[in-house]
Amino acid sequence: MARIGILTCANATQDLGCSSVVCLADLRKRQGAFAAYPADQPLELIGIMSCPGCPTLSGFDKFLQRLRGLTEFRLDAIHFANCIKYLCPFKEKYSSLLRETYPNIAVILGTHAEHITAEKFREMVQGLFAQPRRTMIDAILGR
Repeated sequence: MARIGILTCANATQDLGCSSVVCLADLRKRQGAFAAYPADQPLELIGIMSCPGCPTLSGFDKFLQRLRGLTEFRLDAIHFANCIKYLCPFKEKYSSLLRETYPNIAVILGTHAEHITAEKFREMVQGLFAQPRRTMIDAILGR
């Protein structure tokens, strides 16, 4: 049995409302990055965790501390969700930190099957972040 954790992007999950539905569907269907596991090997999802957000001076320590929420439960692999794979400028640093700190846990880039190019995905997400949004300031100022 492969014990799997999934790491998602905090911006994608918290700001853009991604619920990881497609990642989870492809885990169940053994599609995308999950197709690499042997068909006779059961997959057990241990948990899903978002990153701590883009790092500041203590960001990488914060990243390792947050990932303990998964690594303390005998994981075999941590999959970086496609949002991390395509959007995160720190994914290589995060990956190397995980490999150094937890050498027995495989780090795998990707979760669900890809339906558009990485460039198109980044362009679409950038457009989502660029949309004008009303905030609490607008409510306070009566706009």
